[in-house]
Amino acid sequence: MTPLSIGDAAPAFALTNQFGKVVTLEELTADRAALLVFYPFAFSGICTGELQAIRDDLARFQSEHVTTVAISCDPMFTLRAWADSDAFFFPLLSDFWPHGQVARSYGVFEEEGGFATRGTFLVVPDGTIAWTLVTGPGEQRDFSGFHRTLADLVGA
Repeated sequence: MTPLSIGDAAPAFALTNQFGKVVTLEELTADRAALLVFYPFAFSGICTGELQAIRDDLARFQSEHVTTVAISCDPMFTLRAWADSDAFFFPLLSDFWPHGQVARSYGVFEEEGGFATRGTFLVVPDGTIAWTLVTGPGEQRDFSGFHRTLADLVGA
């Protein structure tokens, strides 16, 4: 499965967040870009570190120009427990059922393991992907390319 690339149309989705509210890509990108951060598992080492990095620098990930959501195949209740445990005050979306359907549509589902890989996609309001990064198992992602691309998009 090949991950989506810059310029590709971002597949629409409707996923439940950690509070049970349905969140759609259309809502996320209605008036700003959306950073989609797919990750393998809640409560795992690298995933926790990556989401803590977002939490600790949230102003660069949530603003009038961008919103950030993290997506995994974990159930909603696991995401709620993890968000409460680690003070994640941004949406954690559950791609639990149909299992991994959204991760598959973005080309970042690991069939054999049944989880989303570390795929990251910046979707702009016109529905296309402006930046992407997919890292290998055990490899932490570098968000610097996202920050540069967003700055270019907003003219900062």
